Amino acid sequence: MPFSPAAVPGQTPPAYLPRVAPAAQAHPEDGQSGDGQAGEGPSGAAGEHVRRSTKAGDGRKRRLEYPPAPEPLPFPVVDNHTHLDFRDGVVQVSLSDALDAAAAVGVEAVVQVGCDAESSRWAVEAAEADERVLAAVALHPNDAAVAAERGTLEAELDVISRLASHPRVRAIGETGLDYFRTGEGGRAAQHDSFRRHLSIAAKHHLAVQIHDRDAHEDVMRILEEERFGGTVVFHCFSGGLDMARVAREKGWYLSFGGTATFKNNDELRQALALVGPERLLVETDAPFLTAMPYRGRPNAPYLIPLAVRALAETLGVDVKGFCRALRANTADVYGSFRR
Repeated sequence: MPFSPAAVPGQTPPAYLPRVAPAAQAHPEDGQSGDGQAGEGPSGAAGEHVRRSTKAGDGRKRRLEYPPAPEPLPFPVVDNHTHLDFRDGVVQVSLSDALDAAAAVGVEAVVQVGCDAESSRWAVEAAEADERVLAAVALHPNDAAVAAERGTLEAELDVISRLASHPRVRAIGETGLDYFRTGEGGRAAQHDSFRRHLSIAAKHHLAVQIHDRDAHEDVMRILEEERFGGTVVFHCFSGGLDMARVAREKGWYLSFGGTATFKNNDELRQALALVGPERLLVETDAPFLTAMPYRGRPNAPYLIPLAVRALAETLGVDVKGFCRALRANTADVYGSFRR
């Protein structure tokens, strides 16, 4: 694959370089996934959600420079889960610049994922604006609990249901359960929201992208109780071997990214090996969960090759053949990106 000016291996893509000195630009403190307000439309900056500039908000500073571009992949793949409406570091990158940088290293398209009503609208607008984008729309489980507390959950779910009918929407996500950030008081709302999202997905014949954090048993139980027969994707899979066996038996897809490269995640790599390439997808979850050796720094779709090569090494398979399998799996789940 010829090198593109949008991304040269070993160099940070020009669109991701700061235009002012980092010290001269304030970096607001804000929440994690789904917090804040959605920003400009796809024709402008990629968004106004802002990731924290500290590790877990505890005051330890992160490096905010985007990593250098990796070597291009030998066959194009798709970033199955990204948040281009989030800003990280000290730069804002336009939708087209983000996609061009990704394409230069063999990432031909992305699935832009919503976390609330506004970011879901943005995802649809992005998918309308550029055929390299498909949209997933949903209320993140943590946002669902917050919406229930302020009395807007039903109204926001109605927005998701309406957006789901758009032809560029190919998944309901990210929905599911998160017991890490939401306490017991918000779990009933998460359960109700998850069930509603499954119903919306079934109505529109869409896949579901599931966010499952510290809630494996309840997520699988609700899928069973709702008798959801559609395509299931576990975004940023975090279950162990037992859950991977269930996923393999039921034909669920598991999506892996940077976390599978972290040193302390041996069981996750065992789960990856158990499932094999047939039901795998790859993602960044950008701007979060950057693959090693850049853990903690801002993430972006152009960094997918780091995860792809690490996953192929774990599986002991040829990178090009693995890319072909990932691309075929993506097409099976989401269909064509062409209008």
